[in-house]
Amino acid sequence: MKKVKVNINNLRDSVDALVDAVRVIKMGGAIIYPTDTVYGIGCDATNKEAVDRLFRIKKRPLTKPMPVIARDMDMVKELAWFDTKTEKILEKIWPGPVTVVLHKKHSLPDIVTADKLTVGIRVPDYKLIHYLMEVAGVPLVATSANISGEQPSHKIKDVLTQMDKELPQADLVLDGGDLSGSEPSTVLDLSSDEPKIIRIGPVKPKKLMEILSI
Repeated sequence: MKKVKVNINNLRDSVDALVDAVRVIKMGGAIIYPTDTVYGIGCDATNKEAVDRLFRIKKRPLTKPMPVIARDMDMVKELAWFDTKTEKILEKIWPGPVTVVLHKKHSLPDIVTADKLTVGIRVPDYKLIHYLMEVAGVPLVATSANISGEQPSHKIKDVLTQMDKELPQADLVLDGGDLSGSEPSTVLDLSSDEPKIIRIGPVKPKKLMEILSI
């Protein structure tokens, strides 16, 4: 794995590294990068071969769907179906640390969702990720940078300890140092008439209930 430093507080200091990351994404590779929650590993969500390789890097069962991140609501609309009421809820939730399960469109390969009709999508509140998706022009499969069954981490040393010892490996690591530390995202299922909180994370149930009552 190639490792490059990035300044997560001033992206202008890291233009060469970010351009390199975009190149890897466009070529169907996988990158490890800092996020607004924990370190993530991702690739072009619309590239079936890239996603298949990412499953192998993580040692993740193909029966377990991968979450996706999008740049903004326009990109989300290219990936999933939802009505006007749901859109208003999403506008209150995003950008932020909440993954929302929605009905997927055919623009996403079935391998991403493990052949399910739904997909977990998030719009992160993080400049580095927005830059990558803006320049690459694609959504990213974005899951925590750990071997399946192990713990995700906001510490770069812990991430590298896990991901350095397995094959295949990610093609590029954007090393932003230790992150401020946060739980993996809250997961909210809006794919049916009755909303369900699948995983409690940074945004707590009480706050979500307030948003869902609009």
